[in-house]
Amino acid sequence: MKRLNCMKSSHFAIFLLTAMLGLPMIEAAEPVLQAPGVTSLTNQGVVYTEIATHHVKIQRGEVTAIIVDNAAIDIPALPKHRAGYNGVASLTHGKRDINLFVPGIAGLNFEHIHDGTTAALKEKFEPRKFPIQIRRVNDYTVELYQPPTGNWKLESCGRYTLLTDGTIEYTFECIPRGNDYAKGFIGLFWASYIHQPEEKAIHFLGRRQGTGDPTRWIKAVSPKHGVASTHPPNKYPWNIEIEDTFPLTLVGNQSPFEHTVPWYFGVSHGMALALMFRPEDRIWLAQSPSGGGNGNPAWDFQWFIPDVQIGCAYGFTMRASYLPFESRDQLIRATQKHRKALGHANAD
Repeated sequence: MKRLNCMKSSHFAIFLLTAMLGLPMIEAAEPVLQAPGVTSLTNQGVVYTEIATHHVKIQRGEVTAIIVDNAAIDIPALPKHRAGYNGVASLTHGKRDINLFVPGIAGLNFEHIHDGTTAALKEKFEPRKFPIQIRRVNDYTVELYQPPTGNWKLESCGRYTLLTDGTIEYTFECIPRGNDYAKGFIGLFWASYIHQPEEKAIHFLGRRQGTGDPTRWIKAVSPKHGVASTHPPNKYPWNIEIEDTFPLTLVGNQSPFEHTVPWYFGVSHGMALALMFRPEDRIWLAQSPSGGGNGNPAWDFQWFIPDVQIGCAYGFTMRASYLPFESRDQLIRATQKHRKALGHANAD
């Protein structure tokens, strides 16, 4: 397996100094967000088949997902699917055979690359605009590989795997091939456009930012697109500066809340979508009440890579469960094993 290592420049300097002085090595205080090394971008041992039809259907348990690249598609299962919307174009369940996501667009959709500055944002939706290749790995695993994009020169691969119970495990890996990031970080953003749910809220464990308040369940509703739209993790170790004039308003407009446990859920038509993340990946939760059009909220997340190094492989892993919703307690029980697998200290 070929795996590209990534060490922040500050950590590398400490490593060299420690080695020169003959001192014992100490563990770095911050995660380096290194790629897991599982996709065909970083692992040459991955065997796959290139798919020319722009879509792949995978099914396991009671869940069926259709994974698409960013080409326009018009098939019975995806009539008039729009160009640009990559990811999971359709997500259905044996208990609800209507697509969770807005017809024509998608969920777990990779859509923004940025550095937090207006001047450098030549294309707001860069992952939508440059070619993506579908790679089928097996009956339950599909990858979306994108060569270095035209502006940011970011090469990436997202792997969608249906686990035995139908939960999607999504691993994203990327390698920056150029470094024009004015503030030193890469910002990346994913959106899931939910079709006409009864409520637009997302639910997560958190507290008011900057306080020592006890963790509690928060039902968060953004009052307007780009207002109180993102919820950072507590004790976030890096300074992320987004310009006030930055046009991607979901990115920098923080809510009063921070999340203390990295997962959230939303409810639609008797079903729940739970998005669960690894603590070490430092994912930010995000939302819009109208991102998918009138009555169609966006349940989103974003990820920042600080101190970007050219040629280093970065990545994260998360899981998305789509299942019947009876109560919050029932959902907690149903997702417990997945949150434990992602490294949640207390998944009960």
